[in-house]
Amino acid sequence: MKKLIDRLTGSAPTAPVDEADSAFFSTLFQDRGDEAQPLVSWSQRALDINARPYDAQRGTDLFIKLWQSDRQVVALQPAELARLAQQMQFVSVAQGHEVIGQDEQGDYMLIVLEGTVSVDRVQPWGARARLAEARAGDMLGEMSLLDAGGRFSACHTLTPAVLAVLDAKKLDELVATSPKLALALLASLARRLSLRLRQVSARLSALLSGG
Repeated sequence: MKKLIDRLTGSAPTAPVDEADSAFFSTLFQDRGDEAQPLVSWSQRALDINARPYDAQRGTDLFIKLWQSDRQVVALQPAELARLAQQMQFVSVAQGHEVIGQDEQGDYMLIVLEGTVSVDRVQPWGARARLAEARAGDMLGEMSLLDAGGRFSACHTLTPAVLAVLDAKKLDELVATSPKLALALLASLARRLSLRLRQVSARLSALLSGG
């Protein structure tokens, strides 16, 4: 972990690193052990839901526009965002498909570029509790990408959607080749997760106080 932080902050040596050292996030999933749920990669999911490739330039343009209008992310120049987008896949998904499954182990995150995606918690008896609806600019699955833990919720496309996909392997490549961009991305994910935690804490506080 120290080597990863050193590289991101620029204090690591510039000499080439070995393959194992440059694969921090992807190896998290290998280290989970037998107690973890089966890993569902994006390539598997894409086949299951018949995700279609989306034009890379149009996807990049959408990504840049959304990132630049979001106050929760680290400011980057268009050229830097274009380089960041090179690590992503752009796909279109029809309405009514599960893009993230609850409790599964998944090594990818999604950014909604167009459309609406439901975020539901499936109850043991089968009912679904709607937690949120993700729209353009929202990120899904980032927590599992970072800690290799199981997915907390199930996400379905409520409309046809265009998504950007970033998996653990591509995140590792970004850390190795563009530490500044990797740091900006990770800082942005941390901001969003912190904001989400504050919102949950506020709701819990209101509930406990009878508000």
